Amino acid sequence: MVRPTLVIVAKSRSPWLAKGLADVVPTFLARGWDVWAHPKIQNAWNAAGLPPEAFRGDTRYGEGLPVPDLCLALGGDGTLLTAARHVGMRGTPLLGINLGSLGFLTCHPSGEARAVVEAYFQGGFRTETRTMLHAQVVRGTEVLGGRPALNDAVVNKGVVARIMEFRIQVDGHDAASIKADGLIVATPTGSTAYSLSAGGPVLYPALDAWVISAICPHSLTLRPIVVPAHLPVSITLDRTEDAHLTLDGQLEMEIHAGDRLELRKSEREITLIQSPEFSFFHLLGEKLHWSDR
Repeated sequence: MVRPTLVIVAKSRSPWLAKGLADVVPTFLARGWDVWAHPKIQNAWNAAGLPPEAFRGDTRYGEGLPVPDLCLALGGDGTLLTAARHVGMRGTPLLGINLGSLGFLTCHPSGEARAVVEAYFQGGFRTETRTMLHAQVVRGTEVLGGRPALNDAVVNKGVVARIMEFRIQVDGHDAASIKADGLIVATPTGSTAYSLSAGGPVLYPALDAWVISAICPHSLTLRPIVVPAHLPVSITLDRTEDAHLTLDGQLEMEIHAGDRLELRKSEREITLIQSPEFSFFHLLGEKLHWSDR
């Protein structure tokens, strides 16, 4: 009989990790699940009083194994983005438990961790699919690599604080020429992250669209724009001296003047497991004080 598999992706430096592990792991072990995690959380595992022989450490989060049945993200939104990249893109659903303070993606509070896991086994949760953005850099005729992103693709300046110039095309048509400190293309999931801080709108998670926001544009008329996700977006850097492309705030590469960033809807999607009581608007009110006077 094949044993079900749980992968844990956790914020190893969180002071609440041991308590979180103690709350959630015994329920899985009691049901005969195999539990895999990065070796760096083994100290917290031991501090939680969990059986050492039940810990299966793997720096690649079980990448060589069959697709895990579930991934628990214990931490903040950065932890869930890591979980999405290493585990979720393989088709494993993600259940986020927040050990931090913000938690748009890991929205289940740590104080309810045990009840959340019990509700999962009772079938009381629903699944929610999130669209991903695929980004690749083209230099001349060479494609330098492509990666999916759950939140956003950001072109930002490095140490040299000089303005950058971009040309944006949507579905092959010229859309804008921009002078700015950077540019953000965000998914609906990422619309409440960096894009929001740059003045972009909040997109409902179920929308199939991107929002393009300039960072500190040198124009009083330029505003963020929302485009359908099925339309390809191309961004050419006409002028830059020190620029970087960052995906989900975690993967970074240097880009040069003349490079073209090509963005399209990824063939991969992320599945989140949510409480049936989850409300996106309640989350906005709780985390961002949405509509407070």
